Amino acid sequence: MRALAAAVAAAVLLAGCSDTPEPAPAPTTAGTPSSSAPADPGPRYSAWELGVHALPRTADGFGEVLPTPKALRVRRFRTTDLLPPPADGRFHATVGAVTPAIRTRMGATWSPACPVALAYLAYLNLTFRGFDGGVHTGELVVAADQADNVVSVFRTLFRASYPIEEMRLPTTADLEAPPTGDGNNTAGLVCRAARGQTSWSAHAYGLAVDVNPFLNPYSKGDLVLPERASAYLDRTRTQPGIIHPGDVVVRAFTRIGWTWGGSWSSLKDYQHFSATGR
Repeated sequence: MRALAAAVAAAVLLAGCSDTPEPAPAPTTAGTPSSSAPADPGPRYSAWELGVHALPRTADGFGEVLPTPKALRVRRFRTTDLLPPPADGRFHATVGAVTPAIRTRMGATWSPACPVALAYLAYLNLTFRGFDGGVHTGELVVAADQADNVVSVFRTLFRASYPIEEMRLPTTADLEAPPTGDGNNTAGLVCRAARGQTSWSAHAYGLAVDVNPFLNPYSKGDLVLPERASAYLDRTRTQPGIIHPGDVVVRAFTRIGWTWGGSWSSLKDYQHFSATGR
């Protein structure tokens, strides 16, 4: 939900274990276009209004699964900067505690009833590359003992120019919003049960991260999440941001001992990486 900018603007970057910046990208040299050449219009962006088109709810509480709209079949959006991007264009990361201010922003995504205490969670700021070609600052909450590992994964993805649409904290507003089936937020901790189960999800422990979920949907039977992402169940697609077996995303998470939901047999969760195998 892009309406969260006002809340996030009040957040400050936490001091913590700060990564050594990546070397600045080398400048490129381009020829001077002739005066008769048409101006470059720049990249084409999707015209779809995100978070606006609510879906009817089904008996299981999700939205009705609908075909992917044409405007989202090749998905490309600008990233809204909720935190200041790095001025030098390099990779930076900080690891810090979940402060009272961060806890307030998390809202109902965590409560004292959750299986992990705040003291065992960490708040991360991470540089990522957007689908707009820009460099942005994202945020995740994960288990504190996995924080450095997760930083190393996103450092690898940044170096590989793997694009991420957005990376912000889920909040109460996300939990209470009507389903629109078009979200694509890369996120970590959300205190909830596993899909279709009563046991806690790995996300409830801060031991899972979902990466570009619209391009890498969850699928079991007739259920697809996000609900408008069914076109991306075609894994022969090779658009940037789609995760494939053995690619840089899978290798980076495998290196830290996490497993990929895209390799499961009973269901497919192409967005999902976890330290628990579930």
